[in-house]
Amino acid sequence: MTDGDASKAYLKTDIPRLRHRASLLNRSLFCSILSAILTALIIIVAFISALFNVAHEYGVAMLFMAALLMFCASLIDLARETRIALHDNDLRM
Repeated sequence: MTDGDASKAYLKTDIPRLRHRASLLNRSLFCSILSAILTALIIIVAFISALFNVAHEYGVAMLFMAALLMFCASLIDLARETRIALHDNDLRM
């Protein structure tokens, strides 16, 4: 886009908002992937501790709380991005 193009000037002013949306989506995706990895670790720890007859309750509880915190953070960022996406600027055609 050139600086003199008045028909697309509104697109340039929208770039910071789009970067913010991309940042929220990126963080939401990161938190949800981390939550999935922590959930997989819960299963791995449970099976390994059962195999070796080791107490695992505290470790699994900590992993579970961390997974839920990451999942909640992911949903909060996704909701924030959705709210921005549904703003009047994105509904115009």
